[in-house]
Amino acid sequence: MTIASHDLEISEELVRKFDKLGPRYTSYPTADRFHANFTEVTYREYLDQRAGRTSNPPLSIYIHLPFCESLCYFCACNKIITRDHERVGEYLRYLDKEMALVASRVGADRKTVQLHLGGGTPTFFSESELHQLMATVRKHFSLTPDAELGVEIDPRTVQPQTLAMLAELGFNRNSFGVQDFDPAVQQAVNRIQPLDMVEQAVVESRKSGFQSINADLIYGLPKQTLESFSRTLDSLIRVSPDRIALYNYAHLPGRFKAQRLIVESDLPSAELRLQIFLMSMRRLLDAGYVYIGLDHFSKPDDELNKARLDKTLHRNFQGYTTRSECDLIGLGVSAISKVGSSYSQAVRTVSAYYQHLDAGRLPIEKGFELTQDDVLRRDIIMTLMCSAPVEFDAINREYGIDFNAYFEAELLRLKPYEEAGLITIDATAIRVTPKGRLFVRASGMVFDRYLGQPTTSTYSKLI
Repeated sequence: MTIASHDLEISEELVRKFDKLGPRYTSYPTADRFHANFTEVTYREYLDQRAGRTSNPPLSIYIHLPFCESLCYFCACNKIITRDHERVGEYLRYLDKEMALVASRVGADRKTVQLHLGGGTPTFFSESELHQLMATVRKHFSLTPDAELGVEIDPRTVQPQTLAMLAELGFNRNSFGVQDFDPAVQQAVNRIQPLDMVEQAVVESRKSGFQSINADLIYGLPKQTLESFSRTLDSLIRVSPDRIALYNYAHLPGRFKAQRLIVESDLPSAELRLQIFLMSMRRLLDAGYVYIGLDHFSKPDDELNKARLDKTLHRNFQGYTTRSECDLIGLGVSAISKVGSSYSQAVRTVSAYYQHLDAGRLPIEKGFELTQDDVLRRDIIMTLMCSAPVEFDAINREYGIDFNAYFEAELLRLKPYEEAGLITIDATAIRVTPKGRLFVRASGMVFDRYLGQPTTSTYSKLI
């Protein structure tokens, strides 16, 4: 079902009622539940189990490239601010070491259907360094002819030849960090990139053959107003990317030092943030974009919407994705992997990363082994996050349970969502309604058995 703006009968009262603090569910259990009892030895065991099986899901690879030339004050990523490009060569050598260790454990079946370069700023790397990186990937893993190869791009770091070079390396999807086109907002977050710079990058991406182009926006940044963000939307709709991610800025200066450079009095109020979000959603729907869920929109013919329609949409640490059944191999500092019924995360600093690899160890800092109950709840939460129906008979057959009995308490706690028209529940399934897509985090939280337990994380508001 496609949502039009007239389907969004979402009152401010409804938003206030369900706009609680909660996880974004790029995994379940969420990353704040990872612990140090999951070690490098545990991760190797899961890789070995995969190698010992005759049939495995394909691989999806994420490579974290942490270097940036300048600091964006809003950024919460694990990054290294430097102008010393000599550091890249050393990092690439250690990525080669890590890939070799993983490949030696994961077995002969290394069919890879997805690759994503994130950061940091992947385009901090030179043309020759990116060629070297991709040669290393192809040495250790087998990219399929139809593989999705995505790269995050800072428009300030690319020339037309950069995009052509990335296309020649096999990249067919890219994502531009736009955030906001307003000069006052850009000045307030230390990220100056004129509109024509982004327009040119998108034009060159299309010329180079990129199949899907994403643009990230952030609402809730300092100096934003309803009028200024409307002008940003005017510009971005004209640029016409295939996908748009509309992120809510989470101001957590206690956790992220860069955010301490933001003047808090310049931040829009909670009421204004809500108005900006609702206005943005209606504008994007009226412009012909389809609401995928949470904070993602796409054009109707984009593969993300096709995956939503054929129920192959999936959610992982990169957000919504089109390849559902994959083992995720994370490479580089702080990268997260999902192999079998496990999650693991690498160490956060380059020095620790190098130290582990010099000792012949995979650079794992923490992780989580899922129980059968975890896997079941993950299935339900991720299905809701993708706005697909949770079909009781299918769950019962796969997990050997009686859904109504097993989740009796959860079904009772879903009643307010049903009464508000956010979901429907009948004898066969739980279904997310069009306006309920806005609240999938809240309905998913009902099935999260860890939420009542202590955590060091500070969750963001749902909207």
